[in-house]
Amino acid sequence: MKIELPNQAYKYVTENSAKCDAQTAFVLTNQNSKYLQNAKDNQAHSIIKIEEIAELFGVDKIKIVGITGTNGKTTTASAIYSFLLDLGYKVAMQGTRGLFMNDEVIEGKTLTTPSVLNTYKHIYQAVQAGCEFFIMEVSSHAIVQKRVEGLTFELKILTNITQDHLDYHKTLEEYARVKNSFFSDNGKKLMNKDEPKSIFNFKNAYTYGIENPATYRLMAYSLNDASSGIIQHFQEIVPFTASLHGFFNLYNLMAAIGATHLLTGKRLEEIADVVDNFAGVSGRMEQVCVLPNVIVDFAHTPDGMQQVLNALKEKALLVVFGAGGDRDVSKRPLMGRVAASLAKRVYVTSDNPRHEDPQAIVEDILSGIEDKTNVIVELNRRKAIEMALDAQEGEDVVVILGKGDEAYQIIYDEKFPFDDREVVRELLNI
Repeated sequence: MKIELPNQAYKYVTENSAKCDAQTAFVLTNQNSKYLQNAKDNQAHSIIKIEEIAELFGVDKIKIVGITGTNGKTTTASAIYSFLLDLGYKVAMQGTRGLFMNDEVIEGKTLTTPSVLNTYKHIYQAVQAGCEFFIMEVSSHAIVQKRVEGLTFELKILTNITQDHLDYHKTLEEYARVKNSFFSDNGKKLMNKDEPKSIFNFKNAYTYGIENPATYRLMAYSLNDASSGIIQHFQEIVPFTASLHGFFNLYNLMAAIGATHLLTGKRLEEIADVVDNFAGVSGRMEQVCVLPNVIVDFAHTPDGMQQVLNALKEKALLVVFGAGGDRDVSKRPLMGRVAASLAKRVYVTSDNPRHEDPQAIVEDILSGIEDKTNVIVELNRRKAIEMALDAQEGEDVVVILGKGDEAYQIIYDEKFPFDDREVVRELLNI
């Protein structure tokens, strides 16, 4: 990728050494430093550090909000984006679902946190569109690989820390250390007070919580007919209603309400008034069908699965799920254990096997389930979904986990069209 920057000694900048030439400057980052010589060999116009061009991209002209955590990043980011738009601000959002700007989709799905120069490009687009805020998801990989270097955050937010990506980080302790390192500076931060693994610099720190005293505390809540609650912020006590389901989403809403309050300084009551306008995120606790009741969710970690299934615990659950290949192996038996403990019946199937044998992935999942009486293995994901739908009766809920709004299944390096929601609609003829 080359980006044109007007009124400079060079015409373009790039972080890809192979794209360098006499008109193109090489932007040196933590990720591409090993290709420095290659950039020089390709006659790069010049070598510049990412921090040196931050001003050219308008990074200092917009308030950047970074959200990290194992679960809830996308929902929290989307909620903040929605609240700010409804309050009359111009806003951009970058994350797993792509790039959004002032209620329009600008780019489709990408990495949770793209390369640093890509993020700079998105910020430049946002500044040009008159945006006041840039909301972005920040993955643990991006923190380690310094894909957020050169950015000054107006606010950093932690959702939670549970097991994920141990294929990369090796231990939960290291994973937690990486997440926590994002909050070691003196900048403004909003932390989940109920997350025991969080360690952060107390300077300019605000908190939100349900179980523990916090800057933004949920005093009371109801999960009947979606959700509602009462927030306490010092002497302010404000009610809100929301269309999101599940106890875990109360945390996402609290983070988003607190963040919007910190970012805008508007009255909490005014922010609470727009909460109910947020309809949630596609593929997150998404009800595909009412009769039979079918829910699709992105949950792909033990904790994420437990949160979703607990939100539906009053019902008998038929759960369809698998685990991604070439990813954290240690979480698979834990996922199996969670599903078996909370479901009436479990259908273990393929997720995105990538380069792994789907049967081997399933065996890892099954190793965490002691009583397999109500467990059915069907590697064909479409067939597994069909079996669950056929078995559904009365008020049973079919819950399909792991892929959410992904429209593909990854086998080896290929992406094959596959959308859990579309498969359900086809099978039910709706």
